[in-house]
Amino acid sequence: MAITGPNFGMPNKTSGKQAAVLSRSFIAASLAILLSVALIHQPAAAQTRDGKVRSQHGDWQIVCKPPPPGASAEVCAVVQSVTAEDRNNVGLTVYFQKFTDGTQVLRVFAPLGVLLPPGLGLKIDGEDVGNAPFLRCHSFACYAQVTVDAKLVEKLRTGKQAVFIIFQTEEAGIGIPISLKGFGDALAKL
Repeated sequence: MAITGPNFGMPNKTSGKQAAVLSRSFIAASLAILLSVALIHQPAAAQTRDGKVRSQHGDWQIVCKPPPPGASAEVCAVVQSVTAEDRNNVGLTVYFQKFTDGTQVLRVFAPLGVLLPPGLGLKIDGEDVGNAPFLRCHSFACYAQVTVDAKLVEKLRTGKQAVFIIFQTEEAGIGIPISLKGFGDALAKL
């Protein structure tokens, strides 16, 4: 099964101005990745010590960490972690963050052992949204990340269910459903 379509709404080519914005976003997102890696992939007891759940909105949480060195504002994101119903060792953590320049980033952490070339597929309420490449693997997970546009944010905000698709082999796609219940409320409070 092949997933086709745009990279979650990202254009394939960028202008010089878009590249500069993406470059700044990438630097900010890279810093956020380092912080979120420690936040998202720790046991629940450690999460409350290093990051604080600010609020619960349906199936989503707003989780915040203290500001990194040199920054004045804490780092907050809308987060949900799920496990596949039929495979308790296969799960995802979805992380949505807004930056002060208006950039919005969707980052999805998948388990080690995923097939990297097909990337991560996404469907919202049965509609194929596209796919995104995996950017990097750490010792505990691989992640895909995209800068999202208003159209995708609206689909996430108003949708009922997203299905993220990862592959263990070229023929074996695993669809992992994520409830979108409360995403819009959490986003409004972020």
